[in-house]
Amino acid sequence: MPLLSLNALNVFYDGIQAANDLSLDVEEGEIVTLIGANGAGKSTTLRAISGLVKVKTGTILFGGKDITNKQPDAVSRLGIGHSPEGRRVFSNMSVRENLELGAYTRRDYAGIKSDMERVFSLFPRLLERIAQNAGTLSGGEQQMLAMGRALMSRPRVLLLDEPSLGLAPFLVRDIFNIIRDINAEGTTVLLVEQNAHMALGIANRGYVLETGSIVLTDTASALLLDPRVRSAYLGE
Repeated sequence: MPLLSLNALNVFYDGIQAANDLSLDVEEGEIVTLIGANGAGKSTTLRAISGLVKVKTGTILFGGKDITNKQPDAVSRLGIGHSPEGRRVFSNMSVRENLELGAYTRRDYAGIKSDMERVFSLFPRLLERIAQNAGTLSGGEQQMLAMGRALMSRPRVLLLDEPSLGLAPFLVRDIFNIIRDINAEGTTVLLVEQNAHMALGIANRGYVLETGSIVLTDTASALLLDPRVRSAYLGE
């Protein structure tokens, strides 16, 4: 049984159908990426999983349990973390306070301390900025903070929405190496990313979305070689 399974999902966002009979599976331990143009429905898919937008029809199963349209805090408690597009850090709060908010559903204080140390091992720059307000961080540092905050809920699945958006190329490489490290430590990843080449370079499998529908799915290595993907998303 897949760890996360979306079955014939139909979602409307601002009156527009953003997911059209969308079905996908994520196995435990995988990195799965969703690629597609702006407006294809990638971010809406993640928001539906997290309970941030309502599903009209279809089901979302996590560990075999139906979590369709559960409240976001309940989804987080079940083990799904979400690092949203645009980072959405709390600008007037410190790095430490942002990370602590990521663990707001938890009461295992020793575990929270251990996970904060894990975040700092993944993102040493955050430790250097621990008392600094998040709004004063660079774009790359804010992305690290958004990912670290999502990890503080100790998720089984981490939803990452456009982690490389607006970052310098050398930071993009760093972020993708860290995503690979997070996965190697045991966290399953569902990745939405405009940089299809980088995403497919670290993923196990991929889905291609167009106007809310999945039009292609395969192993990441096969998608990298697919002429349709190369033409539409890899600039070749």
